[in-house]
Amino acid sequence: MIGILGKRRRFDTAWSLVAEMRRKGLVTPTTLLILIRKYCAAHEVSKAIGVFYTFRKFGFKLGVDEFQGLLGALCRYKNVADAEHLLLCNEKAFPFETKSFNIVLNGWCNILGYVREAKRFWREMGRRGIEKDVVSYGSMISCYSKAGNINDVLKCFNQMKEMGIEPDLKVYNAVVYALAKGRCVEKAKNMVKRMEEKGATPNAVTFNSLIRPLCKARQLEDARAVFDDMLKRGLSPSIRTYHAFFDVLTTAEEVLDLLHQMEVTGCKPVSETYMMLIRKLSRWRQFESVFRLWDEMHENGLSPDRSAYIVLIHGLFLNGKLDDAFKYYGEMKAKGFPPEPKTEEMIQAWLSGKETSGQSGILQVEGRRFFQDSSGKKPIGASNTSTGQRVTSSQSEMVMF
Repeated sequence: MIGILGKRRRFDTAWSLVAEMRRKGLVTPTTLLILIRKYCAAHEVSKAIGVFYTFRKFGFKLGVDEFQGLLGALCRYKNVADAEHLLLCNEKAFPFETKSFNIVLNGWCNILGYVREAKRFWREMGRRGIEKDVVSYGSMISCYSKAGNINDVLKCFNQMKEMGIEPDLKVYNAVVYALAKGRCVEKAKNMVKRMEEKGATPNAVTFNSLIRPLCKARQLEDARAVFDDMLKRGLSPSIRTYHAFFDVLTTAEEVLDLLHQMEVTGCKPVSETYMMLIRKLSRWRQFESVFRLWDEMHENGLSPDRSAYIVLIHGLFLNGKLDDAFKYYGEMKAKGFPPEPKTEEMIQAWLSGKETSGQSGILQVEGRRFFQDSSGKKPIGASNTSTGQRVTSSQSEMVMF
């Protein structure tokens, strides 16, 4: 309940509940940590720190572990600069430890992905004599990997080995990802072999680190070969694996076949999966498949949220299914989901056109023209325009150009 109230930023009510829990002896350090996290999520850093210092008031220990919990909460919600300042200003109260610095380093490297700040803080660790471990190197290598800095990845990887620090699975996966992203596929595969020789067993993340960059580079044959190798090893593809492929498939048949394979392997589609596919299939005007997937969401126990409705409505409207778009617009509002201003503007423009015209067969919204599609095929010769918003048709089957 504390978490729910904090998420809704009803902190006064949350504190009243804490006071009641205290009278009953139910307050624990976890209770206060939840409040700290919610203040951090709301970017109310001073209040989060204030809760931290109430630990003693509640009779709880206030040590390095608790301090690291505060640092972790700050960084998790992107208050990394505040976490760094707090760390460096409290050396006497909370003696420096590698773990404390790693929390802030990870914030710069992986929460924010700021390479320059990560490098600066890395140097600061060296200047203050903080010993770097496999977690430290893992954060830097991951940061360089995501940024596509292959040279820095390999330099850091070799440096850690020179320091006698054995790479762990996370480090190997980051190096594999960087090499594959840089289209050094053979080197990435050799790195997988090397990690196996060192006793680090590749996992699903390892293969995803290969598959995702290959898919982005449109090297689908290589990506499928890695996928097949993954299955042969008895590893279960994750939702990320399938999303990488869905993102680059070019026909409805391929999409639906892969979706079926996904379900057969026991990997359940999530809301993001359906939204991705509905958006893609709408662009291809595969409306039968769009409606089938929408129904399948419900059958799989996934209740469409506001984002899902917006994706469906825009996909239908911008690709000619105006009446269907309006139907789901009404359904969305009936469920209490407020439409985006763009959605509202689009629908209201169409409704206005239905009332005022209905003769010309043309609908114009946000510089896009929609022409009546009586044959089910896209007519040729339409173009974009920039004359603003004007609606001149009540036709329900339109095609956008």
